[in-house]
Amino acid sequence: MARLASSVLAVVAVAAAAVVADVQVMKDVTLGFGQALEVCREESQLSQDVMEEFFHFWREDFKFESRAVGCALQCMSRHFNLLTDSSRMHHENTHRFIESFPNGSVLAKQMVSLIHGCEQQHEAEPDHCWRILRVAECFKRRCQEAGIAPSMEIIMAEFIMETEAK
Repeated sequence: MARLASSVLAVVAVAAAAVVADVQVMKDVTLGFGQALEVCREESQLSQDVMEEFFHFWREDFKFESRAVGCALQCMSRHFNLLTDSSRMHHENTHRFIESFPNGSVLAKQMVSLIHGCEQQHEAEPDHCWRILRVAECFKRRCQEAGIAPSMEIIMAEFIMETEAK
């Protein structure tokens, strides 16, 4: 019985470590992707208030109501060459982008699959900015459901550390 209990505990510990690793990768990808925000601020006509909204993307109560946020996400995606000419996800480039982060290979396939599924749900939206906003909302919800969304505390702590290091 003791062996079974220790085996179960070992499996639980490995599973918990995998979830922590996935959240860490998602945090790294989020912060890396966010580096394009300043570049896209003017092009997307973002106010300072909307800029600040981006820092709360992973909060439970984040509202996906501003078309400008969708336009900024489109610009940021283009900055990293993650979109096709029709403003759909470029699967290979997105996969490589995610893999470029430490342990990114752990989540690359899953993230591309989640985004693709969300894109298919919102394919009928003719306005690229609104569609990308809806895809982002769907992606966030699916990441939360899968337990790979980073907490706001993790994002903010890392952001502050990066800001202080500059």
